[in-house]
Amino acid sequence: MITKLYVYATNFLYDLRKDQDGVTAIEYGLIALAMAVLIVAAFFSGEGGFIDDLSDGFDDIGGAIDDAAGDL
Repeated sequence: MITKLYVYATNFLYDLRKDQDGVTAIEYGLIALAMAVLIVAAFFSGEGGFIDDLSDGFDDIGGAIDDAAGDL
């Protein structure tokens, strides 16, 4: 009986180790999570981040256009 249980447990663990169902989905999920973290870190890095710099640039361009339109 012990030998039968050992063989059953060994076969179960071997089959579990060889089972690849869902592994690709988990890998894609981890890649998507890493990309989301990198995007958030790049765009929303607090004071003086990319979004703030972009907004300041557009404000400067808008001010230059207003000044040029006022000179006409």
